[in-house]
Amino acid sequence: MEFTTQHFIALAPLLITSATIIVVMLAIAWRRNHSQTFLISVAGLNLALLSILPALKVAPLAVTPLLQIDSFACLYMALILVATLACVTLAHAYLGDGGSGYPGNREELYLLILMAAAGGLVLVSAQHLAGLFIGLELLSVPVYGLVAYAFFNKRSLEAGIKYMVLSAAGSAFLLFGMALLYADSGSLSFVGIGQALAATGLPSSLAQLGLGMMLIGLAFKLSLVPFHLWTPDVYEGAPAPVAAFLATASKVAVFAVMVRLFQISPAASSGVLSDVLTIIAIASILFGNLLALTQSNLKRLLGYSSIAHFGYLLIALVASKGLAVEAIGVYLVTYVITSLGAFGVITLMSSPYNGRDADALYEYRGLFWRRPYLTAVLTVMMLSLAGIPLTAGFIGKFYIIATGVESHQWWLVGSLVLGSAIGVFYYLRVMVTLYLIEPNLRRHDAQLHWEQRAGGVMLLAIAVLAFFLGLYPQPLLVLVQQSGLAG
Repeated sequence: MEFTTQHFIALAPLLITSATIIVVMLAIAWRRNHSQTFLISVAGLNLALLSILPALKVAPLAVTPLLQIDSFACLYMALILVATLACVTLAHAYLGDGGSGYPGNREELYLLILMAAAGGLVLVSAQHLAGLFIGLELLSVPVYGLVAYAFFNKRSLEAGIKYMVLSAAGSAFLLFGMALLYADSGSLSFVGIGQALAATGLPSSLAQLGLGMMLIGLAFKLSLVPFHLWTPDVYEGAPAPVAAFLATASKVAVFAVMVRLFQISPAASSGVLSDVLTIIAIASILFGNLLALTQSNLKRLLGYSSIAHFGYLLIALVASKGLAVEAIGVYLVTYVITSLGAFGVITLMSSPYNGRDADALYEYRGLFWRRPYLTAVLTVMMLSLAGIPLTAGFIGKFYIIATGVESHQWWLVGSLVLGSAIGVFYYLRVMVTLYLIEPNLRRHDAQLHWEQRAGGVMLLAIAVLAFFLGLYPQPLLVLVQQSGLAG
C-alpha cells in the first residue's frame, strides 16, 4: 500500500512515542543521567499527546489493514499517554536522585514504560487480530521487567515471575482462540470476523469456542474473576509507579480493544458468550469487593478493588447498545484519574527508596498530622473510588447503572449496587485511618526534594480534576460522545 502524509499524521502519536524510545535508548548508551532521561521521556510523551489533535483531523483512517485510527482510538491513546506521563513523573520522584535514591540503574525504567505505552497505542487502534496480538505482547513484555524492577526486593522478583508465567498462559489462550476464529471465519480482521459471524445468524460452536478462549486471554490481562489470582501479589510486589501503570494504562488498552472487538462483531456478544460475560461480571464485582474488605495492605486493597471496577465495566460491555460505549469511556477516564491519585500517594510516601514501599495500612495512621496535602489527595481518591456524589467516580458509576437499566440487565445492576455498598465500607476504613490522632504528634509537612514536589503538584492537580469532573462533567461527556465507535 502507498503511504501518504495523512497516514503519517494519523500515526504520529505512535511514531513520536517510538522515536522517544530510540532517543532514550541512545541517551542511556551515551551517558547515564537520571534527570536527562526523565526530561526526554516527558518531552516525547507530551509531543505524542499534542500530535493526537492533527491525527483527529484525518480520522477515521485505516492505516494498513492492521490499524484503524479513529476518534475512539484517539481518546484511548490520549488516556494511555496521560497515564504514562503521570507514571513517569511518579517514577522520577520514586527513584530519587543522589545517594538517598534507588541503588540500581534507574534509566531503564523509563525505557520499559515507554515501550509498554507504545504497545498500548497499537492495541487501542488495532482492527485486526495480528494487530491485537502485536500490541498486547509489546505492552506485556516490558511490564514483566517493570514489575521485577526492584530485583533486590524478594517480593518484587516474585511478582515479576508470577506475572510473566500467568501472562504467558493468557497469551497462549488468546492465540488458540484466534486460530479457532480464523478456522471458522476465514478472516483475521475484526470486520471480516463480524461479517462471517453475522452471515450464519448464530455463531457456530467453533467460533464461540474461539471467542471464549480469546475472552480468557483478555480476562487474564484485565484480572477478572476467576483469572485474577495474580493481581494482589503483583500489585503488592511491583514498585508503586509500576503498579500505577499496570492499574491504568495497561488495563485501559486491553479493555478498549475488547470493546472494539465486541462492538464490531455484535454476534460475539450474543448467545452463550453473553451469559459467560454476565457471570464473570457478577463474580468480579462480588469477589473483588469482598476480598478487599480483609486487606490491611493498601496496594493489595487497590488490586482487589480494580477487579471489582472492571467487573462494573463489563456491565456496559454486556449491554453493548445505547449508552454502552459512552459509559465505558466516562468510567475509564474517571477510574484512571482516581487510580493514579491513589498510587501516587503511595509512591510519594515510599520515596526516597528504602527497601520496601510504604503500603501497609498502619503506616498511614494519622497521616493527616504529618502530610496534610497527601492526605487530602488520598481522601478525594477514596471518595471517588467509592462513587460518592461530587466526585468523578460518581459520574462513572451513574453512567454504568444507566446503561444496565437501559438494557434491563437487572442482575448486573443489583450486583453493582451491592458491590458499591461493600466498597464504601473499606474505602471509608482507609479514610478514617488517615485522620486518627496519634499521641505526641506535631503537625508538619515533610520536606520534599524537587522531584517529589513535581509529583506532589501533579497529585494535587489530579485531586482538583476529580472534584471538577464530579461537579461539572460536561467537557468529559462531550469528549466521550465525539469518540464513539461510529466516529
